[in-house]
Amino acid sequence: MKKKVLSALLTASMVISLTACGSSNATETTTDNSSNDTAAATETAASDTKASDDAIANLIAATDGTVDIQLWCSELEAYQTVMKELTDKFQEQYSDVDFNITIGAVSEADAKDKILEDIDAAADVFVFADDQVNDLVNAGALQEVAATYTYDPKETNSAATVAAATKDGKLYAYPLTASNGYFLYYDSNIFSDEDVASWEALTAKAEQAGTKVGMNVADGWYLYGFFTGAGCKLSMNDDNSNNCDWNSATGLAVAQSIENITSSPAFVSVSDQDAITMLNDGTLGAYVSGTWNTGSFEEKYGDGYAACKLPTFDVNGTATQMRSYAGYKFVGVNSHAKNAGWSMLLAEYLTNEESQLTIGNATAEGPANTKAAEQISSPALAALSAQSEFADQQVVGQNYWDPAKALGQNLVDGATDLQGVLDDAVAGITQPVAE
Repeated sequence: MKKKVLSALLTASMVISLTACGSSNATETTTDNSSNDTAAATETAASDTKASDDAIANLIAATDGTVDIQLWCSELEAYQTVMKELTDKFQEQYSDVDFNITIGAVSEADAKDKILEDIDAAADVFVFADDQVNDLVNAGALQEVAATYTYDPKETNSAATVAAATKDGKLYAYPLTASNGYFLYYDSNIFSDEDVASWEALTAKAEQAGTKVGMNVADGWYLYGFFTGAGCKLSMNDDNSNNCDWNSATGLAVAQSIENITSSPAFVSVSDQDAITMLNDGTLGAYVSGTWNTGSFEEKYGDGYAACKLPTFDVNGTATQMRSYAGYKFVGVNSHAKNAGWSMLLAEYLTNEESQLTIGNATAEGPANTKAAEQISSPALAALSAQSEFADQQVVGQNYWDPAKALGQNLVDGATDLQGVLDDAVAGITQPVAE
């Protein structure tokens, strides 16, 4: 019974906050009544602040006993450390309440699978990747962000991140980062701007310099960039099955281009873990990865540390720009959260402008908050920004990943029947989704 009362109080208080936010949008201004408009705007802002304060005060008043919240975020040390710092500040801000906030280590990439194992037992608040929104919403695992306490995520974050967190017109998560994509890291003491402009020039220079360059071709996340860069199509249907035309004449030309690149003795197709080992050994001069590895490349390349958009590659004699996936990270609230009100307020706190700036500085990732993003700059984020013109949101069904991985490995291994491996890959990618 007590839980139902708390839920009712929470709903009432949050509706007050949402209504107040809406009133400011309805304010009209004219040049003839500027003084009145200024007064009206000031009054509205004061009303918004009071409504927000009242909503939080009501939440505090309705709280009895210890508030337990479990938070899941990346296992990386930088994330674990900064989230502990921010949750400590959150508890200090609401010191009238007794909190027990625990932080678990669950990768954003694995969040959905871990949550759907047992939604009731999963974390109350969790960080997850944007491609998991559909499955989490369909499973009823995400609390809709129907109202807010301190700010409106739709107004403070980039339009792309808000759109990616929205399904059927409803916002289901709080945007956190806008930098979950990939680009090229390189040592500028070895490679010039001209060298990194194309894969052909890059591998030729690497052979000459006696170093290695590469990316994880046997991974659908990266392989996508070659085929879609050349105009091939990959899309997802409403039932989570896929459409794919990579076995077309264009796809065949792309496959041959990939084999030409990967056949260079200077090229390596390795995962991030092996790439970092090579980097530490001093044998890797350039590599395609994301912001999560910024610290490693910056440290090892030193004054030669540089980054740029993905190189072009030759398709039937034409320099073709690689595309990529543009990814985002969100903070979600479990629909079964034990303390829903406090979980949502914590999620808001972790994704407000100040917190996103703190997280960005700690992890080298780019904030989703537009004002916070303006305050952070680095070679990696500049490269990601340059690549964003050629990046797509990841919307693909689960049957894509294994066939794409196998296709990439076949190309790295130098398959002779290219049409055959493409046909097999497309058959797997487009197979119906099991009921």
